[in-house]
Amino acid sequence: MAGGSRRAAFFDVDETVITVKSMFDFLRHWTEYTGGGPQAYQEAAGRLHAIAAAGRHRSEVNRAYYRGFAGVPYEELLEQGRQWYAVYRRRPDAFVGATLDAIAAHRLTGDPVVFVSGSFRACLEPLAGELGADLVLGSEPLVGSDGRLTGEVVRPMIGSNKALAVQETVARLGLTAAHCYCYGDHASDLDMLQQVGRPHVVGQDPVLLAQAAEHGWPLLSAEPGPLPELAGRG
Repeated sequence: MAGGSRRAAFFDVDETVITVKSMFDFLRHWTEYTGGGPQAYQEAAGRLHAIAAAGRHRSEVNRAYYRGFAGVPYEELLEQGRQWYAVYRRRPDAFVGATLDAIAAHRLTGDPVVFVSGSFRACLEPLAGELGADLVLGSEPLVGSDGRLTGEVVRPMIGSNKALAVQETVARLGLTAAHCYCYGDHASDLDMLQQVGRPHVVGQDPVLLAQAAEHGWPLLSAEPGPLPELAGRG
């Protein structure tokens, strides 16, 4: 963590930093790795979408996702996360260009960069390592004494829990909330955005656009693109 800073930049990840929902994209990779193929992915994703369609809170969808990995060795999952990201990072539309620029700008000025996401270490750590994030606040799967996932999480990093995580980090690091930045793309990020003095909206979510118009929050394009180092490569 950068020393001496009184502010940090907090970033949602899915469709803010990267252009996909990482948990579902990883799930596709996982079902291929475990031999289930497209049908297994469609069945697993369908169960999760059905929970959401029934009007259940997003945190319940988040918990249901991790229950699908009960019994899996955590180290195996982390390794597959690295394998997933190694392929994902090369997509020409993998990243939100304006957000990558913002991350780079914050790193240049010495602002700690913090990712806040309902996703988990398997997806987030390879991304954070490449982009230079200082801290990752994600959903933390519980691991049993045998090194296997129990299927539960400490807390789903969704909605109000994101806001709470930002509050806790601001307090723990001695930051000034009014000086901090936050970037999000979805209405569920609103609570988190309201915890800092410098919220930014990525993309065109109508709830966030209304807040931006009312409060003068800056807007960033969600236009996709590659990692800068891969731009122009065939």
